[in-house]
Amino acid sequence: MFSPLVLERYADVLVWALDASRPAPLRRGDIALVRFDIAALDLARAVAARLVDRGLHTLHRLNRTPGMELDFFEAADDAQLGFVAPGSAELHAALGASVHLLAPDALTHLAGIDPARIASVSRAKKPLRDILERREQQGVFSWTLCLWPTAELAARAGLSLEDYAAQIVRACHLDDPDPVARWQEALERMRELRAWLDGLEATQLHVESAGVDLVVTPGQSRRWLGLTGHNIPSFELYLSPDWRGTRGVYYADQPTFRSGNLVRGARLWFEGGRVVRAQAEEGERFLRDQIAMDDGSDKLGEFSLTDRRFSAIDRFMAMTLFDENYGGANGNCHVALGASYPSTYAGDQDDLTPERRRDLGFNTSALHWDLVNTGPKTVTAHLSGGRRRVIYENGEFTC
Repeated sequence: MFSPLVLERYADVLVWALDASRPAPLRRGDIALVRFDIAALDLARAVAARLVDRGLHTLHRLNRTPGMELDFFEAADDAQLGFVAPGSAELHAALGASVHLLAPDALTHLAGIDPARIASVSRAKKPLRDILERREQQGVFSWTLCLWPTAELAARAGLSLEDYAAQIVRACHLDDPDPVARWQEALERMRELRAWLDGLEATQLHVESAGVDLVVTPGQSRRWLGLTGHNIPSFELYLSPDWRGTRGVYYADQPTFRSGNLVRGARLWFEGGRVVRAQAEEGERFLRDQIAMDDGSDKLGEFSLTDRRFSAIDRFMAMTLFDENYGGANGNCHVALGASYPSTYAGDQDDLTPERRRDLGFNTSALHWDLVNTGPKTVTAHLSGGRRRVIYENGEFTC
């Protein structure tokens, strides 16, 4: 699908991303996990070779195929749904890096499965995610995600496989002779925008568009992040708000595929920080079951904006990794239900104890589900002294 040159560039960018998402680059002797779908085998090999050359201990994990996932969820009993392999906690406690190469061959293969069964697996794995989150807070773990084109993705996006692959090449700067340099340049520009947003010290953000009238409260001790290396590509600027200040209505005009299910036209009503009503044009049962997954799954864990000047993505890609970075004519806003990002805490990460997280309104959940709106919108920041400032309109930040 990709030429050998593009493949090599892709692997270079992913290894750069692992270094960019941590305080100091990976060191010889660190442990790295490469997790991949079978269609992305060539890229997994190229990434692993680079990590071995760096002196890392490299592990490889092949994801279940869609057929294997379906067989599992159809037949597994409660004990099997909640099973965590022996040694998993010890491995996660030792990992220095993780790369996940997404190349799905099916996107709705679990549509007939009771969503509660899918949610039970997510809850069982949450302690492992908590381990990695703590290691990331300590600066000793980094991760990144990327996408490999498949016929299923292209068909769901309404593109030919060749056009789908071309979108990935453009979005990830793989058509540039030095894509790592392009990403480093973008990182510096993002840092300038982050500093501007942090300097506003907004007390509220009001998002207005067709179908959206949402107020989000950034909260105390927050900072904006963007292009952290965690996702390739990544053009969004985001923070984890104080969930308690969320109110209003949000509409996702882009479909979303999650856990083998399709949800289209999701609309959420918030009061007192929680979802009090949820509708969807398609997949409403799955949406409601996901929101009921645990005590934090009906609260906001993330608020994000993408400036269209950064992103070359101008087509629906049927994959959140790309759709949450959509540029197009109007940029995009997305919110995530569920888990927050402790890395958006503005203080010393060592001080962000579970108690402090709770007091500051950082949400905790086994869920993290991004829902995207790409329509024209205005975002107004409420500042100290009653002042207001439009910070985003026409798909661009206004600084």
